[in-house]
Amino acid sequence: MPKRVDHEERRSQIAEAVVRIAASRGLEAASMREVAAEAGVSLRLVQYYFHTKEELLRGVLAHLGRLIAQRVARAVAALGEPVTPRTFLYGALPALIPTDDESRRIVLAYQAHYTLTLTRPELAPDGLTYANALRDLVARHIREAQEAGQASGDEDPGVAAAIVLALVTGLQSSVLAGQYDGPEAVALLTAHLDRLFT
Repeated sequence: MPKRVDHEERRSQIAEAVVRIAASRGLEAASMREVAAEAGVSLRLVQYYFHTKEELLRGVLAHLGRLIAQRVARAVAALGEPVTPRTFLYGALPALIPTDDESRRIVLAYQAHYTLTLTRPELAPDGLTYANALRDLVARHIREAQEAGQASGDEDPGVAAAIVLALVTGLQSSVLAGQYDGPEAVALLTAHLDRLFT
């Protein structure tokens, strides 16, 4: 009996090959042929799942989104129950900083894709939807923490969320560039959260 093919698993295998290439050699090296070689599959199979390079890159962005969501979920769960607005932010936001090989690979690939979409907006058809959704999620948790008396009520939650996410983005780049290591960057982020939650 022939083996059943898990199409989502195969798509993830190909997308993960692009992530490895983007993190090690840059996204410009991720030709369809290079992706096939990295994934250990035929070029025809890559083209079966992703008909064009643009479709492949959009698929990789979705794959990266899933990887980041999984990493955030693990970090929040590691802080234990119950999940409060405060524990969510103290778990989720540091999980976005590259602190190990896996997170460094994810952040490098994500930033390479994000940079590409600045000049090729068609590769990010949802535009700022994801960024705005993350900002709104963080703002909601800050607002809930303020209402529970866990965070200072002096700052607008939307402004506070925008600032903390700008800090996360800057720290990601600083770690990748070697200005800070992962734990130093997490300590800086935590110091900012401590001031917010005083």
